[in-house]
Amino acid sequence: MARKPAKMYRQVKGQAYTRREYTGGVPNNRILRYHMGNRKAAEAGEFEVVVELTVDNAVQIRHTALEAARQVSNASIREIAGEMGYALRIHKYPHNILRENKQATGAGADRVSQGMRLSFGKNVGTAARCKRNDVVVSVHTSPEFYPAARDAMRKAGMKFPSPTTIRVVKGHDQLKAIGLI
Repeated sequence: MARKPAKMYRQVKGQAYTRREYTGGVPNNRILRYHMGNRKAAEAGEFEVVVELTVDNAVQIRHTALEAARQVSNASIREIAGEMGYALRIHKYPHNILRENKQATGAGADRVSQGMRLSFGKNVGTAARCKRNDVVVSVHTSPEFYPAARDAMRKAGMKFPSPTTIRVVKGHDQLKAIGLI
């Protein structure tokens, strides 16, 4: 696991590094599932409302942050809508390999701590590269569960290293008629 804080990895800089066959020991992806809830109903178009969470800046989102967002959003909407009342999807896959040049610290490490310039580093995790306004998480649901879906997206957005926007992509007119928007 990386010893450096996550804020050091959030900027998108340099070329994407995704070739796992050339680097040994890439840590496993922490994301357990990318689709939750009633996936068949979402694919058939049975849900009238689609709520999406997008990132406002170009950013790298670590696999641990994606999993945390999945867990909190899934738990909060499942509590209200039930197992079959929603379909949640994570849209991004963490392809980019993150590397860290570990430095020696502590007593007697004053000369060692300078390190080597432009060193390659060891693999410490993976991240998903997102462009501005990319969809990261989406929820398909019915109009009565829209407040729960919006709250789930709000909670998921707290886990990402960029400001986020919640958009209603489908069902805007129905929500206006009910008075939820």
